[in-house]
Amino acid sequence: MNEEKQAQGIRRGIYLLPNLLTVGALFAGFYAIVASTHGDFDTAAIAIFIAMLLDGLDGRVARLTQTQSEFGAQMDNMSDMVCFGVTPALVLYEWSLSGVGKIGWLVAFVYTVCTALRLARFISMDDPDDKHYSRGLTTTMAAGFIASFLWFCTKHHITGDSIKSVVLGITLLVALLKVSTIPFRSFKDFDARDKIPFLAVVGIVLALAFVALDPPDVFLAVFGLYVLSGPVMYFVRKRNRDSHT
Repeated sequence: MNEEKQAQGIRRGIYLLPNLLTVGALFAGFYAIVASTHGDFDTAAIAIFIAMLLDGLDGRVARLTQTQSEFGAQMDNMSDMVCFGVTPALVLYEWSLSGVGKIGWLVAFVYTVCTALRLARFISMDDPDDKHYSRGLTTTMAAGFIASFLWFCTKHHITGDSIKSVVLGITLLVALLKVSTIPFRSFKDFDARDKIPFLAVVGIVLALAFVALDPPDVFLAVFGLYVLSGPVMYFVRKRNRDSHT
């Protein structure tokens, strides 16, 4: 009887390491909100990037250590909603959108709702076996673009109030891209356990060195090109299909 109770207790337990990384991501996302309320927007942007890093690690660590669980998956989804839905919207509102009035917080709300819709669609409707493309802009890449844009502006002393109309349009566009059906490259087919050529390792080192030279500018270029890649490739493929019909 005691052994049976112990077994049930083990089954009801949770794995520490991947969930600890998820909590770390949640903490970084929450801290970004706190930093933005104090006007520390570059720290808020960096905190969002840290949340992205930890969010990317928790699933991979769970798979590598074979500690996947339904609890961990649901915990990850809740963390994603806060870190990449609520946090970017509130940070943008504190930085710029509050200067637009009612439409500012409405657009911030639309960004949050689109994140919830994107996550719900991913859980219930998207094909989990398709590791090459995602349907719509992922919540993490959208948050990365917002964070890199914010970091770039704070570094170059561009105030949110001076470009509030631009921020309004960018926020709405990114929100709609998340719930669109435009395919974006997901890179989920990449496995860190696979062997890669030696030159690829050299390329990765050079890329990291390039990022270290000027992170805000490089990150904005990388995330900006990624956000544009989906619509551009979508219209290119659509035009090619139309030309062959």
